[in-house]
Amino acid sequence: MAAPEEPELSQAQTEKLLQFQDLTGLESMDQCRRTLEQHNWNIEAAVQDRLNEQEGVPSVFNPPPSRPLQVNTADHRVYSYIVSRPQPRGLLGWGYYLIMLPFRVTYYTLLDIFRLALRFIRPDPRARVTDPVGDVVSFIHSFEEKYGRSHPVFYQGTYSQALNDAKRELRYLLVYLHGDDHQDTDEFCRSTLCTEEVITFLNTRMLFWACSTSKPEGYRVSQALRENTYPFLAMIMLKDRKMTVVGRLEGVIQPEDLINQLTFIMDANQTYLMSERLEREERNQTQVLRQQQDEAYLASLRADQEKERKKRAEMEQRKQEEEKVRQSALAEEIRRRTLEEEKERKSECLPPEPPADDPESVKIVFKLPNDTRVERRFLFGQSLTVIHDFLFSLKETPEKFQIVTNFPRRVLPCLPTEEQSNPPTLKEAGLSRSEVLFVQDLTDD
Repeated sequence: MAAPEEPELSQAQTEKLLQFQDLTGLESMDQCRRTLEQHNWNIEAAVQDRLNEQEGVPSVFNPPPSRPLQVNTADHRVYSYIVSRPQPRGLLGWGYYLIMLPFRVTYYTLLDIFRLALRFIRPDPRARVTDPVGDVVSFIHSFEEKYGRSHPVFYQGTYSQALNDAKRELRYLLVYLHGDDHQDTDEFCRSTLCTEEVITFLNTRMLFWACSTSKPEGYRVSQALRENTYPFLAMIMLKDRKMTVVGRLEGVIQPEDLINQLTFIMDANQTYLMSERLEREERNQTQVLRQQQDEAYLASLRADQEKERKKRAEMEQRKQEEEKVRQSALAEEIRRRTLEEEKERKSECLPPEPPADDPESVKIVFKLPNDTRVERRFLFGQSLTVIHDFLFSLKETPEKFQIVTNFPRRVLPCLPTEEQSNPPTLKEAGLSRSEVLFVQDLTDD
């Protein structure tokens, strides 16, 4: 059984499909289409979800069940730098170390046992993230209360948002996980992180995101990055189209050493970042070119549509004019036939011409507008209407006319009017036994 054919895409959907492919780099048009259809063709939502999927971040628009955030940490080329705690010096140092060692081992062992037992009693509350932004802001406030406001600019947003911004801006992202209970945390924050040279370096070269592992958001990132000890720093960047951990720094590190290590990581990965910038610029140029081509195509299409519209309008106008001429010719033909029928009817209704020797007869010579002469006899007692009907029945007579005497010149009232419903007879009109009357054409009037 054949699979049902997918419905054709509209022009707007096709443009969104091509734009989505450019933004995400997906090669499969079917996958691009399915993703857009899942998001009701909302390209912003689809792109955001695709970026999250590439980074292992839960979907913002249709979140799946909660799981640890993931960034590519499987790259074997990740640079790791671990600073061990300094060994005690001299007899006094070794003596103090050996005396405190049992207490330290006992403390941390009991603490780990207590935490393990607590997990069996109730789930770790940090495993459920309900307010990631609140966790980050709360950490920043507590950090400033303890160490002051002189510190690198913290990214005030979620870890996912920091990843997305670093990817969009093609910048390095430095992640700091703050261990509240670790013995080296205070020394690192006061002696390294809050020094002027480190603050200047971080603020000008990268985004800096930090959170305490005692907060759900920090704990979730801790599970994703799998740190071994504190203080912990991870350098993340866009590499091979994935947000990848390219450097890990663990333990107490001095300011100058921190700057040197971060600079080394950045220099070692600068080619990847430049490659991403060039590739993105190429994609943007391709998108601009495609957009220009689409705009040119749409302009050409609109011009063709306008030509077609004008052509249809002209054809419609010609049809209307032809129909108007046809209707006019038809009306003229009907009028002509009606006129002929009326002339024929008038001719049939005329009284017979009296003989020449009839003492009541009147001989009238009519001079028509075309200079022809027509002669006929009428009776004195007949109405002037008879004269009009006789002339009307002739083919040579115009459609509209009036009958005029020569001297004195006067128009004979041959047709009924509102003042005179019955026209006078020939005798009442003052005609003699022999008359010459002129027919004037009133058609143009």
